[in-house]
Amino acid sequence: MNPPDHIANPLAASLIAKFANRSASIAVVGLGYAGLPMALRFADAGFRVIGFDADATKVGKVNRREDYIPYIRLSALSPTAERNFSATTDAAETAGVDAVIICVPTPLTRHREPDLTYVMAATEATAAHARPGQLFVLESTTYPGTTDEEIRGVLEARGLRTGEDVFIAFSPEREDPGNQQFTTRVIPKIVGGITPACLSVAAAMYGAAFDKIVTVSSARTAEMTKLLENIHRAVNIGLVNEMKIVADRMGIDIHEVIRAAATKPFGFTAYYPGPGLGGHCIPVDPFYLTWKAREYGINTRFIELAGEVNRSMPEWVIGKVAAALNDRAKPLHGSRILVLGVTYKKNVDDTRESASIRLVELLLQNNADVRFSDPHVARLGPFSWQPAVMENQTLSPETLAACDCVLLATNHDAFDYEMIRRHAPLIVDTRGVYLDAAPHIVKA
Repeated sequence: MNPPDHIANPLAASLIAKFANRSASIAVVGLGYAGLPMALRFADAGFRVIGFDADATKVGKVNRREDYIPYIRLSALSPTAERNFSATTDAAETAGVDAVIICVPTPLTRHREPDLTYVMAATEATAAHARPGQLFVLESTTYPGTTDEEIRGVLEARGLRTGEDVFIAFSPEREDPGNQQFTTRVIPKIVGGITPACLSVAAAMYGAAFDKIVTVSSARTAEMTKLLENIHRAVNIGLVNEMKIVADRMGIDIHEVIRAAATKPFGFTAYYPGPGLGGHCIPVDPFYLTWKAREYGINTRFIELAGEVNRSMPEWVIGKVAAALNDRAKPLHGSRILVLGVTYKKNVDDTRESASIRLVELLLQNNADVRFSDPHVARLGPFSWQPAVMENQTLSPETLAACDCVLLATNHDAFDYEMIRRHAPLIVDTRGVYLDAAPHIVKA
């Protein structure tokens, strides 16, 4: 029986063998929340890894083993990872690697359209040193077709034939920052290649470092898989946020409703309301699909409606703050508001797309005297409504008592919630931290 064509391809077979015996070298482009864990996973698995990032400060910290992401301990690497991992700002140092993994941001433009600036810059920088017998994998969340249309186009413009000279795949990052239960290694790795040879080579690389590989029929399928994962969350969070507004108007505690519904052992998954969506993925990714869908004449109304609900939540929360102050004969204008937590989720330091930041901006627009406390963020600003930079406030009974209102926006585990309850004159809780009713606690 003859071997499959892609295994008969000597370049593919050679790469697969190098991944199996861990003699391959890998460049990870982008050393942020997705790229750094990926680089460390491969280094710990025995591969020589070069991290490439345009941020010289970040690269310096990697090489000095200084921590810059709270839950990733560069200062305590395994001996294997310590030996195998280095970083650079020079793309030329990636010239000799066997694989390039691109893990860079994919934000939206100000018109809420996909911005592939970072992806294309990373691809161009590394493709300038590309050679036959390399694997290129995009991990950045994007619309279906990006790998096949954009990454492939750059490489083939240099005379490299996809699936013959160079192998191209998409494998979505699935990091959950701060989640100690599901580490990089144990999260199943989705892999989709442009050709069967591309898939086999990419699956061989990831199979040498991850516990479980899930292969799909194409790079486009893999791209759509990541979008479905995040849109599923965005839509369900939009639903529960809308339910929260209805329940609030009816005098019902939505968190009690969710806890009760979650006792059903089938057919229900608990999602929790908040002050709005945050982070790089969930507020952004749905718009990558809605933009691409328009190319096919499809209006994704359901997805866009959930986005509208989620984007409106900060304004609704500020309305609750204003109403709570009004009940105490105080205007929002001039009131001292302490915002607890400004990152997009608890126990991380990432403020990208954070709903808490939007709350701060809205409070400033309403001329409130705004302060913040967050164990993971040293300072905020400047904002157009307040040019001065705000410094993190240390929580104490005196700090709390001096406020007119404490707005609990991000529920970090480090907060002393009992001290907050005892000393804050008014608490507006957007996260359902306080389960029981109290005269000075308003649930938003």
